[in-house]
Amino acid sequence: MKIGIFDSGIGGITVLHQALLALPQARFLYYADADHVPYGEKTREEIVRYADEAVGFLARRGAVAVVVACNTATSAAIGFLRGKYRFPILGMEPAVKPAVQTCGDKRVMVVATPVTVRQDKLRNLLKRVDRTHTVDLLALPGLVPLAERGEFDSPRVRQYLERTFAPYDLSRYSVLVLGCTHFNYFKDTFA
Repeated sequence: MKIGIFDSGIGGITVLHQALLALPQARFLYYADADHVPYGEKTREEIVRYADEAVGFLARRGAVAVVVACNTATSAAIGFLRGKYRFPILGMEPAVKPAVQTCGDKRVMVVATPVTVRQDKLRNLLKRVDRTHTVDLLALPGLVPLAERGEFDSPRVRQYLERTFAPYDLSRYSVLVLGCTHFNYFKDTFA
């Protein structure tokens, strides 16, 4: 059984790692769209086109299921992909529900790409699980290019995060949700 995993770049490698642990008998095909990364500030139409090309490529190479290991591509293209292809297509969803359930009397911040923050998919998720309006969304367009360069904990990364988070009183937040698979590489820097 071949399972395709697709991301705009290296972010999905963290998903591939977990898939290898969960399904050691499966064979995986990984597609990183290095020609178009980052997706976070592209149009929905561009992202749908790139995602369709990636899934088509994986299907032609024998994938019987595809994981869209990119929150941005999931937000913009998952509906189209599921309508076009006749095999399972799984997407990513930020862990907003468990964050809301565990935040207590504090707030939750979801960090993601600009496209993910703007798309209806995330907004609809918030309507379902955030009835008390405890979730704030913050776009971090600068992190994906840094991740693609392998720059995870440099002075430039720390300065970018300090500058971006400066307007927020972080003591009001108990949970930070990483809404982009590229952001997993910055876990230690966020801490």
